[in-house]
Amino acid sequence: MVDLNNFFKLLEEKNINANKLSIETGISTGNISDWKKGRSYPTAQKLVIIADYLDCSIDYLLGRTENPKINQK
Repeated sequence: MVDLNNFFKLLEEKNINANKLSIETGISTGNISDWKKGRSYPTAQKLVIIADYLDCSIDYLLGRTENPKINQK
């Protein structure tokens, strides 16, 4: 199961709402709403866009690590 808690926590910490994320990434607010409600999950392509935008790793977005850094060395 996909855990997007870190994704939504990071948006909140950076004061980014769904509308701003949508405008700046091209991802629809409908998609973001569906992810928040657990109706669907981001595609790999959208995860790459979001990780680049938020400057974090995809593993962090998916709750696979608590370290948001891209390189964990």
